[in-house]
Amino acid sequence: MTWTTRLKLAVGVVVILALCATLTLVLNRRMSQATSSQATIVAEEIAVGADYAGTIVETHAQAGDEVAQGDPLFTMRSLLLAHDLSVGLVSRQAASYEVSGSGKMTVVAPVDGVVAEIATTPGGFVQSGEVVASLYRAGSTGVDARLMLDPADFARIRPGSFVRITLPDQSEVPGEVAAIAVSNTRNQAEAQVLVDSVTLSQQAGAGLVQPGTPVVASVELHDDGPMSGVDVAFQRFLQRIGL
Repeated sequence: MTWTTRLKLAVGVVVILALCATLTLVLNRRMSQATSSQATIVAEEIAVGADYAGTIVETHAQAGDEVAQGDPLFTMRSLLLAHDLSVGLVSRQAASYEVSGSGKMTVVAPVDGVVAEIATTPGGFVQSGEVVASLYRAGSTGVDARLMLDPADFARIRPGSFVRITLPDQSEVPGEVAAIAVSNTRNQAEAQVLVDSVTLSQQAGAGLVQPGTPVVASVELHDDGPMSGVDVAFQRFLQRIGL
């Protein structure tokens, strides 16, 4: 056997070993994650109503606008409000509204957030207690994911586990498991996983990051096996090279 043949044989063995190691890591990685059967973006919704019946005079925001606590949402005029104001039954300023002497009430945002909806337009009449606007609370945007798992795999989902969230445009954002609930269906565990994501909260209301948007959530399963350390290192390498 010539040295050239020996060198080719050695290179071939190295390539085969590297390929086997890579395929083993990829298989191990696929076995250490669970992909959602259904997942949507969710956020805490805050309803803002009218304390008095009256006519909407002006709207100060529209769906998708970011607002801070205390920013005006809409102004309304109410004859009953003007009467209560004249006899001293209503304060001119409270945490949720400001009242002018002419009976106009400007309702403000109770929290920081993104406007989900303004349900009426100037000139529209609203009843007392009717919801006029709704907000998505800042920092509350996450994902509600449903996963079908073998019972043994359910125990491998831990609070704080890494979650890869894939948006409809195939862009990915990171998250982590915040809460887990489970119900049994046909010898499988249907896990409801609530996912927190700082990135989604920062992008709330922009583009595809809207409550109700369908996404795919891939949850990393806890692994104590002999390949777990190698697998973590392999995942970090893939993240560094953008894969």
